[in-house]
Amino acid sequence: MAPPSPAAWDSAEDRYLEILKKSLANELYLENEARLFYMFAMKAIGRPVDPDVVRNIATRWLRWMAKIRAAREEGRIWWRYPVRGPDGAHTLLDLRNVCEFSHTMIGRKRLDNIQACLAAVRRDGVPGDVAEAGVWRGGAAIFMKGCLEAWNMAGRKVWAADSFEGLPAPSCPEDAGYDFSAAKAPILAVSMEEVRDNFRRYGLLDDDVIFLKGWFRDTLPRAPIERLALLRLDCDLYGSTMDALGALYDKLSPGGFLIVDDYGDLEPCPLAVDAFRSAHGIRDAIQRIDWTGIFWRKSAQGC
Repeated sequence: MAPPSPAAWDSAEDRYLEILKKSLANELYLENEARLFYMFAMKAIGRPVDPDVVRNIATRWLRWMAKIRAAREEGRIWWRYPVRGPDGAHTLLDLRNVCEFSHTMIGRKRLDNIQACLAAVRRDGVPGDVAEAGVWRGGAAIFMKGCLEAWNMAGRKVWAADSFEGLPAPSCPEDAGYDFSAAKAPILAVSMEEVRDNFRRYGLLDDDVIFLKGWFRDTLPRAPIERLALLRLDCDLYGSTMDALGALYDKLSPGGFLIVDDYGDLEPCPLAVDAFRSAHGIRDAIQRIDWTGIFWRKSAQGC
């Protein structure tokens, strides 16, 4: 399902959603990310920082600005760069922890996909709430809430499920070698208080935003979710993806959408999705969003 073209975004609601996407993805301030990267990179290779480059990064660092914009469009990594330090040794400069300030990693295309799916839910009257399993800083869930508010889709809850302590350590064979736990990837461990504050900053925190804190295997089976119109999974691992699908897929309404964030990136994720689809006889066509995201629309028969 293609998102609406920018030419069609002429209402106040659509313009609000466009600004919301730009803000959540930090598209409005990409130059500041580039400035930080430039200054840290100069320090790493032992060169002086040029104040004119810092001031005029958009014109002095054209190639890098283009790279950053392209990466943000597709939700790709851009902050790693091979450098040679003052001692002549080669190293991989990884500045993720100092240069990434967006409230979502998913990029413009996957944000557009959320908008397109919820527009179809609205148009077709698909019943149910929306949910995300794996929220990080909350950006995608915040955007879902923004769509519901902009389009006056009252009575629908936003369920934000996460441990809010990082990913679990691998616990099944399919996840071997994919340790994104807090000890290994601390940037993925974002507290519930920080996510709540991010919702509040956008004016989108209310009683219809419900946080489910804990491992999916513990929280999702007993969550009081009755029906879903959209379910978005950003679970990374085989075990976590299976836990989310097993607990929530049957609650997805016919005509609702299942979105998977890591299908083209992390091997455990497609293994889980494909195994679940096979075990449950799901034949609804998978559609690509970008290099890693996929979605499908649940048919009336659920398969």
